[in-house]
Amino acid sequence: MCGICGWLETGTRDGNLTAVRRMMSRLERRGPDHEGSFSDGPLAFGHRRLAILDLSFHGHQPMVDRERGLAIVFNGTIYNHPQLREELQSLGHRFASTGDTEVILTAFREWGPDCVARLDGMFAFAIWDMRDHSLFLFRDRQGIKPLYHTVGDGPLRFASSIPALLAAGNVDTDFDPSALHHQFTLHAVVPAPRTIFRGVNKLPPGHWMRVDRNGNRQLQRYWAIDTAEDHDVPADEWPELIHERLLDAVRKRLAISDVPVGVLLSGGLDSSLIVALAHEAGVTPKTFTIGFEDQPEEKGSEFEFADPVAERYRTEHFRFHVPNEQVLTRLPEAVREMNEPMFGQDAVAFYLLSEQVAREVKVVLSGQGADEVFGGYFWYPKMAETDGSDLERFAPYYFDRSHEELMAMVTQRFRGPDATSELVKKGLAGAGHGSFANRVLGFDASTLIVDDPVKRVDNMTMAWGLEARVPFLDTSLVEAAMRVPAEHKLAQGGKGILKSIARGRIPDAVIDRPKGYFPVPALKFVRGPFLEFMREILTSDTARARGLFEPAYVEKLLAEPDRHFTRLQGAKIWHLAVFELWLQEQGL
Repeated sequence: MCGICGWLETGTRDGNLTAVRRMMSRLERRGPDHEGSFSDGPLAFGHRRLAILDLSFHGHQPMVDRERGLAIVFNGTIYNHPQLREELQSLGHRFASTGDTEVILTAFREWGPDCVARLDGMFAFAIWDMRDHSLFLFRDRQGIKPLYHTVGDGPLRFASSIPALLAAGNVDTDFDPSALHHQFTLHAVVPAPRTIFRGVNKLPPGHWMRVDRNGNRQLQRYWAIDTAEDHDVPADEWPELIHERLLDAVRKRLAISDVPVGVLLSGGLDSSLIVALAHEAGVTPKTFTIGFEDQPEEKGSEFEFADPVAERYRTEHFRFHVPNEQVLTRLPEAVREMNEPMFGQDAVAFYLLSEQVAREVKVVLSGQGADEVFGGYFWYPKMAETDGSDLERFAPYYFDRSHEELMAMVTQRFRGPDATSELVKKGLAGAGHGSFANRVLGFDASTLIVDDPVKRVDNMTMAWGLEARVPFLDTSLVEAAMRVPAEHKLAQGGKGILKSIARGRIPDAVIDRPKGYFPVPALKFVRGPFLEFMREILTSDTARARGLFEPAYVEKLLAEPDRHFTRLQGAKIWHLAVFELWLQEQGL
């Protein structure tokens, strides 16, 4: 619901409020309703507010508890803040606001950093302790809300986006070769703490970090996913158990808001089920979908599937159609607003859709996370049916490029070891004690999904001051889903549990259709003006001077873009072009 930033000076100087204001300016679109700043010796905070809870001035940030000597900047929503408020009031605390920010600040006052384990929601926040000059940074369990910070010598700076950090100045933007390897192997996923820049890290999901006045850092994990399956629960009981958790997840995301809440309705199973459960919770939300021009190989809209769901539940339904000419015109703008370079073509769709939706509501529910948590993608059963080591079963169905191709794609100075294979081996080995298939789902839900699609949805909606809430990543639901034996989740062609819940609630045609999403065919089947646009980017003087991509590899893709797709059917030329375009849009 906001954009946050800050500066902690590790020397004898005061925090740099001028630099913080530059970061705040870059975060304005995340929080168009109010801006505020705070400084205390070495610390400077900045905040841009999107007002969703306690719309009065009492909800403005930074929020300061002068009696205890604490200050906070917070981005997100705490769904159990009314219950926590009651508990804290029973302990003698009093409140001046009705929102969740003051509840977090008071919870920290009562329980210290351990308070984070009591929070149910999506969040990234920073708390400054004036008494011992300690800064605490926190990030939610699923990494729904972003939090970037600088590394290396000098002051610590943090922000809700990399472009905001860059606005502060003096950030090391040399490429991290391992992160580049992840970026182009895992379709733009660079798991925390890395980013593509050596000088910028992400706070990992489910962690908090303490930084003292001398710059010493303490990183603490407070939550981890458990993939141990429960085979004692009868198979026919799982759908009702998951239905109860999912209904509760939808209900509280609808209830905790002082403004109306809508639903992004793609026409797929996941978002359609959210509409049905919202109705079950007693709410008829506004629904929104977007469509693009068709290509011969792929339709550009899913109106035919979204419309029947909207009609069944009598929602006020909004349909937006975007011609290719507008997609191309708006592409640099959408890329400029990305926190990090993103390859998912529907990032652009979410950006353009969010512009329209933000004119009607400030909060929407979205279906992201269902595929990763409940096994909805085609590659999961393929992995499960394959023999070999964890890596041998995973890589052929997921990696965008082999290590050998990636080494041929980048120039000599960016080549190195196969960092992604090592990451995946460690990630799957550390994903708990479930079956291989469940460990894949756990690794995806806790690590890969954070960058794609969760980051994409938060980033592109918040670029228009629109908060997206993701019921399928509710902590209680995720923990329950991980207990479901993988064979139940992979049944019925994937998402078997959700399909069982959906029967009778949404049309069978939506349940049994091929996997759907917000398609942008022109960014997948790259031709005509789109191809020329990408050619100009990749052959520009700036790109040539950067020297990242081998010219021969670029020319090969440009010559036959329709022949070069990743294993997940992404256009390889789009990957290179959007990466280079993002750098240029950041002035790099």
